[in-house]
Amino acid sequence: MLTHPAPTRPMLTRRLALLGSTLFVGALPAMAQQRRPPATPPAKPGAHGRQKDAAPTGSPADTPLGPVDTTARWGYIQDFATGATLLNKLADEEVPPSSMTKLMTIYLVYERLKSGRMRLEDELPVSEKAWRMGGSKMFVQLGSTVKVEDLIRGIIVDSGNDACIVLAEAISGSEEQFAELMNVKAKELGLTHTNYQNCTGWPDPNQHMSVRDIALLAGHIIRDFPEYYHYDSEKTFKYNGIDQGNRNPLVQKGTADGLKTGHTEAGGYGVVASTLRNGRRVILVLNGMASMRERAEESERLMDWAFANFEDVTLFSAGDVVENVKVWLGTSPTVPLVGGRDLVVTMPRNWRKNASVKVSYDSPIRAPVAKGDTLGKLTVSGDGVPSMDVPLLAGADVPKLGLPGRAIAVLSHYVTGS
Repeated sequence: MLTHPAPTRPMLTRRLALLGSTLFVGALPAMAQQRRPPATPPAKPGAHGRQKDAAPTGSPADTPLGPVDTTARWGYIQDFATGATLLNKLADEEVPPSSMTKLMTIYLVYERLKSGRMRLEDELPVSEKAWRMGGSKMFVQLGSTVKVEDLIRGIIVDSGNDACIVLAEAISGSEEQFAELMNVKAKELGLTHTNYQNCTGWPDPNQHMSVRDIALLAGHIIRDFPEYYHYDSEKTFKYNGIDQGNRNPLVQKGTADGLKTGHTEAGGYGVVASTLRNGRRVILVLNGMASMRERAEESERLMDWAFANFEDVTLFSAGDVVENVKVWLGTSPTVPLVGGRDLVVTMPRNWRKNASVKVSYDSPIRAPVAKGDTLGKLTVSGDGVPSMDVPLLAGADVPKLGLPGRAIAVLSHYVTGS
């Protein structure tokens, strides 16, 4: 039996050049928060051509570009495709969610529609509790029945508390039992700072969500129910002779296609909005503002900021070969390193000036190698660029040589040193 130790396997590190508009792709982690000089959105002309202040007075939020001021007490902005965090201000603090609670009510309704357990044309009875419900209403009538589709519009456009009660009672028998269902679903969806006591957002000291949880739930609605999401962009709804407008200021302006607003004395004015521009979607959640006007101006300003300052970058596609690595005692002299999937990251728009990309792996790799084995990693770093490590996989199987082949390889190594 001929044996010989494999040659030493130093960890190789190669720095890859960033050429043109392409880069080897990265992973999808939350963007690192890095402290740099404050970044502010571009100023916009005011009503009389004067320049408005680029950023309002307020405590700053953390962003990959540095602190950004916002009057919102809580805020979170996320890239939909990559999950990257673009802005974070107390995003995991548990706060009164007000009518943004209704997103979970709608999620559970959509879930039943998609599974066939409920139909848009189903007529649901209006109880006295639903009819008497205060706050915002779609004005359902006691003793009548209402189509599910009308109730959906009544919730999304009118923010109808009465519509929520009708659906909750139809699904679970009572609002209390429906709230239990909401909490079960919240855990399934990974909402870790959420607890429901009702389906409307009516003030309750034990009802809370974080703005990050609200954004996560909004993303699930968009991703899980594209066939129903169009209701969120409707600007008006007329029911029982009463015409009401969507309370979401970005929807009314046509600069967002959803999702919800809310207001309570404890939580202030809040909004969760999503916008698709040039194939890229962003989700924004702000809460704790002082007025409807402030909510409208701040949500528009920060949504514009998110699109102006970041872009989604495809570093590499699933089959792209990042490097060919030597294999010791294998049937092939090399094995390709691949990412294994399309890798897209959200980067600051000036990332090419500061980004560094390196590939690290042991060399040579000892055979046998199975396709999909993790053989190395790609590291992205740089000033203002989110740091990330991406595993690199074997792109092919490389079986081990038989005994004669191994003997020849070992002798070759002695003779040539390769």
